[in-house]
Amino acid sequence: METGATSGSNALNKVLGEYAQPEKSAGSGQKDLGRNEFLSLLIAQLENQDPTNPQDNGEFVSQLAQFSALEQSQKMSDSFQQFSSAFQSTQNLQATSLVGRPVHVESDTTFLGDSGSISVLADFDQAVQSSTLRVYTPDGSLLESFELGAQEAGRQEFYWTGTDANDERFPSGDYTFEVTANTPEGSTQMATYLSANVNSVTIENGGSLTLNLAGVGSVPMSEVIQIN
Repeated sequence: METGATSGSNALNKVLGEYAQPEKSAGSGQKDLGRNEFLSLLIAQLENQDPTNPQDNGEFVSQLAQFSALEQSQKMSDSFQQFSSAFQSTQNLQATSLVGRPVHVESDTTFLGDSGSISVLADFDQAVQSSTLRVYTPDGSLLESFELGAQEAGRQEFYWTGTDANDERFPSGDYTFEVTANTPEGSTQMATYLSANVNSVTIENGGSLTLNLAGVGSVPMSEVIQIN
């Protein structure tokens, strides 16, 4: 014959056995201890407690507090997952709207299409008295050279129209750009950021976005410094 304490112990052990945590293996059938399981344990404990030695009120309140904290944690987790999913969907939608538009990324080569100019952003660490922009053909030959003059410190923008002195457009292709400046250390090449059209957007497995840019290649969305 089982006593009340023994019966309660067996009932609790049965519930706990379903949610045991030690060294779970794939396909073991063991479950994670969550909100519903916590409540099942609490109810089993109350139903099977010894009437002659009921559970201490302080311990019962403590368990209810733990259940309440678990409930709030579950709600917060669900809300965060919903927010994260909505944010990811919005980000993906915004990224797809970039297809066909130019963005600026750090590069020295970009694609010249049938129309439009190439925007060149150059970072000057300090003010300089003279600077030069050089454009090279797809085969690496110097095509044009422009004296840009004095420049203030900071990021400056220049445009290459893609046409010659007779307003004839150069053939489409990948062109290379170089901005140099005369500094106290001598001729120094500046970091350049070129405009490039977004051909397509790839959504990676982890949710990150990769832009496929004409003349540049695949670039993470995080490396875009300007969207035109």
